[in-house]
Amino acid sequence: MTSATVAKRRLSMPGGWWGAVLLVATEATLFASLFATYYFLRFNTAQWPPPGVPEPKVTLPLILTGVLLASAVPVLLGSRAARAGNVRLAWLLFLVALLVQGAYLGVQIHEFLGDLDRFSPHDSAYASIYFTLLGVHHAHVAVGMLIELWLLWKLLGGLTRYRLVAVRVAALYWSFVSLVGIGVVLTQVYPAL
Repeated sequence: MTSATVAKRRLSMPGGWWGAVLLVATEATLFASLFATYYFLRFNTAQWPPPGVPEPKVTLPLILTGVLLASAVPVLLGSRAARAGNVRLAWLLFLVALLVQGAYLGVQIHEFLGDLDRFSPHDSAYASIYFTLLGVHHAHVAVGMLIELWLLWKLLGGLTRYRLVAVRVAALYWSFVSLVGIGVVLTQVYPAL
């Protein structure tokens, strides 16, 4: 190998990054399938939501999505701080993001359980896809939080090239989860608009 080839390889993204990109691509396909299912069922059903199912709330889900999107800011700034070598600032920013995300998920779970008290996924196609879409998104939020929690623990030992890749992967994953949240909330509140 020539020295130019070695230098070029060092500038390319590591395998872990590309693995995360492929994961995000498969998860985007999952959400695209869920959105397509929702709208297929919607346009083949006379009344959406069906009788007996309350119209979805609009204000709180939109506010919560704003909080979710806002939590991406410290993640992205933390990634930038880590690339600059400031591990302490990166750690603090990821901790802030994790706390905001925890509040978001706590309220979302409370709302989800409240919806389960009013109607069941077994009641109709609407209820089934509604709970599936929200449940899958909430699971992705929880996974993103676990990744960040693991990252916080690893960053206590300092910053290595491996950990820097992990920081960038966490930022990529959280950006994806935040952006998908927009589609989820717009689909969720669609019947009330």
